[in-house]
Amino acid sequence: MYGANTRPYIVLNNRNSRFIPGLLVTDLPPITKPKIRTRAETVDGRDGDIITTLGYAAYNKELKIALTYGYNVDDVINFFNSSGTVTFSNEPDVYYNYAIYEPIDFEKLIRFKTAKVVFHVQPFKYPAFERSITHEFDGTSPRLYLIRNIGNIASRPTITVYGSGTIGFKINNIDKLRIELGDEPYITIDSQNMNAFINGRYANRLVTGDYDKIQLEPGNSQLGFTGAVSKFTIFNYSRFV
Repeated sequence: MYGANTRPYIVLNNRNSRFIPGLLVTDLPPITKPKIRTRAETVDGRDGDIITTLGYAAYNKELKIALTYGYNVDDVINFFNSSGTVTFSNEPDVYYNYAIYEPIDFEKLIRFKTAKVVFHVQPFKYPAFERSITHEFDGTSPRLYLIRNIGNIASRPTITVYGSGTIGFKINNIDKLRIELGDEPYITIDSQNMNAFINGRYANRLVTGDYDKIQLEPGNSQLGFTGAVSKFTIFNYSRFV
């Protein structure tokens, strides 16, 4: 299934399972697409029903593991006692955001040397090789930046803006947000979770606009800023289903 010389593995928060002594990944979850959530409404006098799409649903990916010579069960427990990002070796170029909610039967793992791990993953996946971008503006150039979403669905990026005073943010020359940064050095806009933060505290009161409209369609988009912006950082700007 994985090739004669290929050992299945996963990467959790940049830690590779192949480097956990005695831990084997025996079966990887299949590559599937998330389900689209829908709502059906029946209207009297109308044939059929009205279907409203509600977005993609999070779902579970089941992994099978085993123990071999030289294992330390505490190391295995610590490895899976986590949440964050996971890459499966049958999809080595992407990562998922995950959490593990279902208990792992470590007693069975110790007795029979096998167990299953259920990853609850968010519906989208992101390029594993795509890193955050930081761009600094000089004092004279237009505050514009061209960015490319290499995914197959609109992305919901996280953007940190550095500057002061009143700042405007545009995508493809369309106004999206107005930020009253004042004397704060920066603000982080998490469009996926529809929140703004400064130093870890909520700062939504400083932002006017619709977070839901902060989307980068597949292909090129132009980011534009007005006001005293010195630089910005952006990540999760491409995604796939």
